[in-house]
Amino acid sequence: MHIDIITVLPELLESPFNHSIMKRAQEKGLLTVQTYNLRKWAINKHMQIDDYQFGGGAGMVMMCEPLANAIDELQQGRKYDEIIYLTPDGKTFNQKTANHLSLFNNLLLICGHYKGIDERIREQYVTMEISIGDYVLSGGELAAAIVVDAIGRLLPGVLSDETSALFDSFQDNLLAPPVYTRPADFRGKKVPEILLQGDPKKVEEWRHEQSLLRTKTRRPDLLDEE
Repeated sequence: MHIDIITVLPELLESPFNHSIMKRAQEKGLLTVQTYNLRKWAINKHMQIDDYQFGGGAGMVMMCEPLANAIDELQQGRKYDEIIYLTPDGKTFNQKTANHLSLFNNLLLICGHYKGIDERIREQYVTMEISIGDYVLSGGELAAAIVVDAIGRLLPGVLSDETSALFDSFQDNLLAPPVYTRPADFRGKKVPEILLQGDPKKVEEWRHEQSLLRTKTRRPDLLDEE
């Protein structure tokens, strides 16, 4: 998979993609993440990429021309399955969306800043708009990092145990069950006996029951979506 990211602050994305699972995914050649500084396409010697809003109001808006030129140039070398704008008013990102996007080959992510991007870019270029939650960040970079991480770990061969992602929270609209490791007795609190008996079928049944119970208790809305 290849993911391009248009950003005003590419340095914010250096750490998330240069460590842990995302680093290994790229070293294995399973994922390529390329960032592009929007100021490369700035409109003048002052590196301008934003301007005041028509109609007045606080906050600057990212201009059409730099974004359009950036997208046009990138599209000359690659056909994108989706052009995604990270924005608070987009569709809330979830595991189902991550699963869907992980099946594609090429994605382009646009990180907003200030009051966002000119609406005409959204109308002409953007094919999907994603929000990571009902709050506002200083920019779209952290949201982009979250989206890439959620997608990247689903790619075949990225995780050392390829079945691991299948049992994550939100797969099948259920939260993950409790997990335990050694010691079996920690300060008088013991691991559930069923996990120590070595019966895979019973363990699987117990985990499913615990997933249902935890989802009903903590996120009953997920069960309503089924």
